[in-house]
Amino acid sequence: MTQSQHSSSQPSGASPDPAALWSSLRRLHPIYAELAREFVIEMPAGADLEAGVETAAPESIEQAQQWLNDMDEKIQVHQLRQFLQTSSVVDADGLVALLQHFLTKTTKTDSVRDKIDFLLVQYFSQGAPTELDDNSADLAHVAQGLEPVLGNVELKAPVWLNALDRVLDSARRCRSLEELLHGGVLDQGRKAKAQAGDLFYLPIALVAFTRFGYLMRRVFFRLMLADLNNILDGLGELEAKGVETIDCRRAQFSAQEPIIRLRMICQSWKVMFQAEYSSGQPLRMLVDLRASVDSALGRDSAAGSDATAAPRAAAAAAGAGGSVTTPKPAEASQTVPQTTAKPKAKFAAAATDAPEFEISAEPQEWNPDEGSQTGKKK
Repeated sequence: MTQSQHSSSQPSGASPDPAALWSSLRRLHPIYAELAREFVIEMPAGADLEAGVETAAPESIEQAQQWLNDMDEKIQVHQLRQFLQTSSVVDADGLVALLQHFLTKTTKTDSVRDKIDFLLVQYFSQGAPTELDDNSADLAHVAQGLEPVLGNVELKAPVWLNALDRVLDSARRCRSLEELLHGGVLDQGRKAKAQAGDLFYLPIALVAFTRFGYLMRRVFFRLMLADLNNILDGLGELEAKGVETIDCRRAQFSAQEPIIRLRMICQSWKVMFQAEYSSGQPLRMLVDLRASVDSALGRDSAAGSDATAAPRAAAAAAGAGGSVTTPKPAEASQTVPQTTAKPKAKFAAAATDAPEFEISAEPQEWNPDEGSQTGKKK
């Protein structure tokens, strides 16, 4: 997909109402101003926007639009994700304003698509009841939750959206975070989003991808907690055997890492992973730390997997590991009936606490001793 230099915030062919446009810019300004402070982006917004004047001249509106577009170019999706999951500045109305801003762009780059995808999941997650289980999170329920953003959506799902349920089935069969992160499941989900092309913005597709992202968060969070609990249980076993240190070099710790320190780090991780965007480096350390503990116990990580993980008995489910195919225009109008409910999986943690599960291409510097602090980009 071609990346554009700048994108307009107005729908194609629409004549923008200056008053409504200025109102939208004023609503978005505090959010973007805080983003600029968070990530040290030196870019003045313009005197009228900074002052919050009620009405503005055309040149001020144009300057404010340009500022917003320039900010969109600089703010990456992982930064937006981290900001929204650690900041109290943006409420539900703020998320709606951000979504309307991105959805009405005439040129939708990959970055814009990914931001919309995340914002929809974040908006739905914040409004979803904590007791909502997987069976209840069907397309109708998600569409109802997104109604303030998308309006009434016709629930006729194109055939190509079935790929998302196949990916979810594969994710639910994963027994560890390592299996989810490195088994190709996440790649299948990303491929489905990329191959959708412009069909991604069909209202029913936006609902389906939101449901997919929401349920994948739950799978991810369950596996992450299972790994942490598995590590803590393993550390307890080692202590009971009189072991005081273990070799954790593969997890970027020392060759004789004290078990008492590892326990404190894991407890701080439980807090950090609930509150913050989880970038690639801490997740890799978590996976490698579990492997280190299992190695010290003389067992294989897969064999010691948490018993609450989805049973392997359903591994032969039809199409579970199927590949994702590019939807053709002709398929967009085909519909399929609602699928039967998936096996119920309840989680003790609220879905709104779940972090996103992207793996960054470049490892970030991270101090494990500061895991319990709310981190910000330096």
